[in-house]
Parts: sequence; C-alpha cells; structure tokens
Amino acid sequence: MRAKVKEKREVAKGTLMVTFDLGDEEVDFRPGQYFFVTLLDPPYEDEKGPRRHITVVTSPNDRNTLGLATRLRDSAFKKSLQELEVGDEVEVEPPKGKFMLPEDTSRPLVFIAGGIGITVFWSMLQYIEEKSLPYHVTLIYSNRNREETAFFEELRAYEERNPDFRLILTMTQDPDWDGESRKIDARFVRDHLGEDLNEYTFMAAGPPDMVDAMKEALAAAGVAEEQVLAQNFSGY
Repeated sequence: MRAKVKEKREVAKGTLMVTFDLGDEEVDFRPGQYFFVTLLDPPYEDEKGPRRHITVVTSPNDRNTLGLATRLRDSAFKKSLQELEVGDEVEVEPPKGKFMLPEDTSRPLVFIAGGIGITVFWSMLQYIEEKSLPYHVTLIYSNRNREETAFFEELRAYEERNPDFRLILTMTQDPDWDGESRKIDARFVRDHLGEDLNEYTFMAAGPPDMVDAMKEALAAAGVAEEQVLAQNFSGY
C-alpha cells in the first residue's frame, strides 16, 4: 500500500524516526512486529535494493500510521531514507512477525534493549499505557551515552507516569553519567532483579552480538531458556 511521510524527527544523536500516513488504509498488528518499506526512486542504490523490513516503533492503536526509528549509517537505503521529505510516498506492507508482547499479563516482564533495540519495546510500552493494561515491566536499556540514547527523555517521563514500570539505564561510555555504567551480565541482572529470576519473562532486542551476550548472561544467571524471547536487529 502507498503511504506518505508524515513526520521526521531525531530521537537521539544519529537516530532518525520516520512516521508514514496510510491515508484511508488501516493496519491491525500486535506491538513487537515488523513491516516492510520500499523506497520509491531512491537517490542512492546498492545491491540490496530499496526494500527493507524494520520494527514498528509506533503503537498499534494508531491504525492509520506506521513508524520506524533507525540508526543513521552510510548505506544507500539509510541515506535515501534520510533525504525523504514530508509528503513523499513509499510502499509499505502490513506488519507481521512472532516477536510480540505476550498476552499473559500475570507474569512480570523484563525488556532488555541495546541501542536501537528499544524501538520494539517503545511500541509495546505505548500500547500498554494507552490500553491501561496490567503489565508489570522492567526495562534494562544499555547505551554508550545519553545523547545517543533513543527516547531517553520519553522513557524517564513514562516511568514517572506509570508505577508498574521500572527503568534501569546503563551508560557504558559516559563519564558524566552518575548512574549504572556496567555492561549487562549475570551479576548485573541479579543485582537489579534479585535471585528469583524465573518469575520473569525476559525479552531481549538489539544488535546480534548484544542479544547473544544477553542470552548467555541470562543462562549464566539461571534463567530457564523457555523464559527468554529474543530478537536480533541487524544493520542495513
């Protein structure tokens, strides 16, 4: 289906969010899913072509809109995406995918995000708040520094509004940050969540190396494999 660029804004240094207006079309999806977007007559091209899949960062409640957020890199697709203007058209496909917000609200959730992996969880958090769903969520979010942390202020404001949400930020290369600065490992998880970790459902999203490290850390902390859901975010 055709869609028009509705808004472009920087949500962190080097991270661009783009939303697309679907017009009279509507999409029905669950938070956590991804969609395909095809750029039309892009100014830059490479062998990978103009079509990519990317996680929906907007809420399913906004049925006439699909949004993405991505780190800006020197690829043809991303350079072309950056040059889109409000009103420009793209092709989008309805969201799909199996990495979704669990339907069971009785088990507390722990989201673990590295860098741009936050997009999938931001969609989930918006949906939870808008629907007043009774989830208990802890978000562990790792970045190099604050200025590169997508949705930094939005997440802090979200925590203030929502008593059932806990935000744990770690900045691994920010000398002026007075909070947590460790990389996420088994001890980190135990220090913040306690020893009874199998009461939680864990969801991890981010670059492949980071996600693999998170799965290893959770296994080392004693978390059962069936309690861990993971999603790799490869570059493009």
